[in-house]
Amino acid sequence: MNYSVLMSVYHKEKPEFLRQSMESILAQTVATDDFVLVCDGPLTIELDNVIAFFQRRMGEILHVVRLEKNAGLGNALNEGIKYCKNEIVARMDTDDIAYPDRCEKQLAIFSNRHIDIVGAAIEEFSTSTSAIEARRIPPETHEEILAFAKRRNPFNHPCVMYRKSAVEAAGGYQEIFLLEDYFLWTRMLINGSNGYNIQEPLLWMRAGKSMYKRRGGWKYAKAQIELFKYMKDQGFIGQKEYLMSCLIRTTSACAPNWIREGMFKKVLRK
Repeated sequence: MNYSVLMSVYHKEKPEFLRQSMESILAQTVATDDFVLVCDGPLTIELDNVIAFFQRRMGEILHVVRLEKNAGLGNALNEGIKYCKNEIVARMDTDDIAYPDRCEKQLAIFSNRHIDIVGAAIEEFSTSTSAIEARRIPPETHEEILAFAKRRNPFNHPCVMYRKSAVEAAGGYQEIFLLEDYFLWTRMLINGSNGYNIQEPLLWMRAGKSMYKRRGGWKYAKAQIELFKYMKDQGFIGQKEYLMSCLIRTTSACAPNWIREGMFKKVLRK
């Protein structure tokens, strides 16, 4: 089964992280025949040099899509998915590292079941993959995913494979601050898509204090309230669930970063 890889890069990202991420995809036990890399606005010379290196190495497999201006992750991925030639698409972020058998194990799920989104557990690290700080294991079955999605994001975005047609049928990525993926999964689930999460880690995700800082502030709290209001308006959650989620999310977003980091590591991770 052939699959595409979809990745987006912008000027603030580190060249060495991009190189490691792309190398991990090239090392997959089942190779891709279609790698779509979206350049979300002008890049640094160092990032362009990394891309040029992989263009020479990968040839026609690597398709580089360049946007004139920075459009944000969701918009960049929407543009990139248009260029993906396969129905099955593997998401990958430019600072994470995939396990060598990640794609092989996810493809096996698509081969044996009628599934639209396949995720997996991830391991978070800051400096080295040998020093794991936390592990996020999402719910496994479709029924568990549906229940979990009413409170929290049921998939690890950098480690999902999905059907291109199911994403497009749900309207693709839509703008909502730092929650484009959660919003997409919600609409896909409401639209009838089936999900599954492999319970073993298949990706090392780069974390660090900056990740927890991004999940704070009033702008992030407002985005979460907007998302849960959408769920309520669609009948996906009830009024009580909506109010409880808004209270918990607002409290977390407005807390000091060290408290939020502790909550993520001790309560929301394993």
